[in-house]
Amino acid sequence: MSRLREGSQSRAFPTKATGKNSAVADPPPSAGAFRERPSKPTNFRKLYESRDIPIQMEYHPRGNTIRWKVEFEKLDYHHYLPLFFEGLCETVAPYNFYACKGVHDMLDNGGPKILPVVPQLIIPIRNALNTRNHDVMCTTMKVLQHLVKSGDQVGEALVPYFRQILRVFSMFKNKNINTGDAIVYGQQRRENIGDLIQETLETFERYGGKDSFINIKYMVPTYQSCMTR
Repeated sequence: MSRLREGSQSRAFPTKATGKNSAVADPPPSAGAFRERPSKPTNFRKLYESRDIPIQMEYHPRGNTIRWKVEFEKLDYHHYLPLFFEGLCETVAPYNFYACKGVHDMLDNGGPKILPVVPQLIIPIRNALNTRNHDVMCTTMKVLQHLVKSGDQVGEALVPYFRQILRVFSMFKNKNINTGDAIVYGQQRRENIGDLIQETLETFERYGGKDSFINIKYMVPTYQSCMTR
């Protein structure tokens, strides 16, 4: 093992994962790594059933939506944003719809209220990705892309947590639907996990500041920077 030269600073990441000419392959996933891991009913579902979440369904001919009973300016983001993120694990209607639509509504209207809540979102994000459920993972990827664009410095605030959320990205990066018609249909609906992972990693790099690439590369060694294309 080579020694550091005197006076040099050590990195937290191995050079083999960050070198320009490195060609590090992701290790093959272990047996059963892609197997779905069903989640238990979430606190989001329990609180919705007890009517402790300030939303209700609105039915429209062009598609249903939700109506908020509280103005976003008065909404407690420290309480409700992590709760709705927890609901991303739901696979049963209407809870999955409520959680997804609620998250996007809060990200659209949260502004500076989002950044302080980022640390509280990591466990719900990790839990959703760890379900290995195709629909849950796709929904979570789209939410993550929205999250890093939702406010100033939100993308940078997420970088220190890449080690907790990107492990699943590395495992599923090359996993796509492998039949011709299904690939086209999945691409049209943005439901190919491999494509969504690539999109999400590129969004992380663009919005995550100067340290984003090295942290992505450490967890997903085959990732190539989108900023040099």
